[in-house]
Formats: sequence, structure tokens, C-alpha cells
Amino acid sequence: MNTVEICSSIEEVRANIDRIDRLIVKLLAERGGYVKQAAQFKKTIDDVKASQRVEQVISKVRALSQELGANLSVTEQVYRAMISAFIEAELAEHAALKTNAKAAP
Repeated sequence: MNTVEICSSIEEVRANIDRIDRLIVKLLAERGGYVKQAAQFKKTIDDVKASQRVEQVISKVRALSQELGANLSVTEQVYRAMISAFIEAELAEHAALKTNAKAAP
């Protein structure tokens, strides 16, 4: 399922990459909003790290990558980096929630 248009110049290639980057960042922001919400449902740091869930997501996106004709290695590397960054953000949110809960009367 390749929907890449044939470009006639480097400028056209770059314009398409810029368009896609905007979509990716928008989706990252949306995903981040859900990650932030997830922190409130997790009781421990291990719940946040959820290594079994990480591997489920990796398995799912590898299958999607094959289905859509994406590079498996790139997909997995990008997702592992993204998940790692989101786990760090979620750990910070989780800690803030615990701190706020302790401070509440």
C-alpha cells in the first residue's frame, strides 16, 4: 500500500516531508494526551514502564509495518524511541500526581 507520489524536484520532496512531519507531530501530541491520562490509572512505576505492553505495541506495529510496506527496522526503532520518551513523560506525570495527592488535605 504505497501512496507516495512521484516528485519532480527536491523542493516537492521536501514539501511532502514537511506536510507529513506536521501530521506526525499532531499525532504525537494526541498520543501524548492519552499517555498523560494513562498515568492516573497506574499505581506503580512498574505499571508505568509496562514492559509487556511495550512488546505488545512493538509486535503490533511490526505487523502494521509489513502490511503497509514500511521498513520494519525503521518502524521498530522509531517506536522504541517514542515509547521510551513517552514512558519518561508518563513517569513525570505519575510522580506529579502522587505529589499532588499527598499535598491534598
